[in-house]
Amino acid sequence: MKHNLESAFKIMSETLSFNRRHLLAAALGGGAGWANAKERQPLTVAAFPLVDVIAKDLLKGWSQRHPDVRAEVISRQYDDHHTAMTTALSTSGHLPDVIALETSYLGRFSLGLGLEDLSAPAFGAERFKDSFVSFAIDTARNRQGAIVALPSDIGPGSLFYRIDLLTQAGLKEADLTRSWEDYVEAGIQLKAKTGAYLIGDVRLLKDIIVRGGTPPGEGQFFDNQQRPQITSPRFVRAFELAQKVRRKGLDARVEVWQNDWAEMLKRGRLVTEMSGGWMAGQMANWVAPGTAGKWRVAQLPENTYCSYGGTYYAIPRRSAPERKQLAWQLVQELTLDRQRQLDAFRSQDAFPALLAAQQDAFFDQPVPFLGGQKARQLWRDAARRIPVVKMHKQHKFADEVINAELDNVLEYGKPIPKALEDAQALLLHRANR
Repeated sequence: MKHNLESAFKIMSETLSFNRRHLLAAALGGGAGWANAKERQPLTVAAFPLVDVIAKDLLKGWSQRHPDVRAEVISRQYDDHHTAMTTALSTSGHLPDVIALETSYLGRFSLGLGLEDLSAPAFGAERFKDSFVSFAIDTARNRQGAIVALPSDIGPGSLFYRIDLLTQAGLKEADLTRSWEDYVEAGIQLKAKTGAYLIGDVRLLKDIIVRGGTPPGEGQFFDNQQRPQITSPRFVRAFELAQKVRRKGLDARVEVWQNDWAEMLKRGRLVTEMSGGWMAGQMANWVAPGTAGKWRVAQLPENTYCSYGGTYYAIPRRSAPERKQLAWQLVQELTLDRQRQLDAFRSQDAFPALLAAQQDAFFDQPVPFLGGQKARQLWRDAARRIPVVKMHKQHKFADEVINAELDNVLEYGKPIPKALEDAQALLLHRANR
């Protein structure tokens, strides 16, 4: 499948937004069936690329362990999958037995009543809570504290940077990572000495500063009392630094995963990229393989820890009762099997949320694309430090509002205090509806 990725990328890049799952082409639908169980409804797993590949690999041996069970994977592209699952959970129609969910969607789904309470005695998920990195399992809890899904993979965030361009500008890694202000100042020097841009787009910088400054246990946009926090210092800082980056011409104004973004990476026109650890594999395999050895990774500036994406498996509350326990067994195999997690990491860059899978010699091996750096150790350390960011039912809307106000600041000169006050007022009105 990987040899088709670059051609698929050119087709998909016009419509797909930031998410590593969006990069990959996958066969739609499919699954495996067994003749001796045709009279029974199949056990179904609804997934998206490349989660569907991992699920199908597991089901290859399902017939041997469960000869009386027919199972299949229903695969859709990322957006189509989550739209279909939203509809299915709200209408209780065409419900699969197991649902794969990306982290951003899990937060929204967990706020409703569509997912099974896996903490209930019938499942007993609480006994597995210490098996995963803490933020991943805590993210899977609803407002009542119940676990509604088990994590499979995560995306520990890190700063990718071009060591050759940094050296050319007379800078060191610490000049990028001491603080966000130093990161921007380094960008000024890098642009002057190399002509390369610091970052693809200022929104990436704004997002990570806002997320990194979120108080523990609160949401990115709303506090634990459901009140918007848009005028708080972290938003002011994020907007001010984004404005400085734009004024200094340090961002290339290209969106991640677009063709021009990929070309800039290939040609050494972007010095840094902030993303999950899986980005190393994507750049090495197809985005910019010719830049092998020129990239390194560091923890994000100010030791900011966050996750870029991740996968969870959940069971719909209104799915077929007679298949619930089989579905639960499948969820456990997809998330708690150490060797399966390691295999998925090696083949699909799916960094395991399972702590036992993180204790393997594979994490100590050098990464050739990163000049032999033992980057997996850095990602493992980050994974264990990532705090929980609570989701709010208006999270998606809030993100759109903030981005619109940032555009007003950057494109039309709207004063930052006024932009944040307007966003605050709109979200306060929306949250109280």
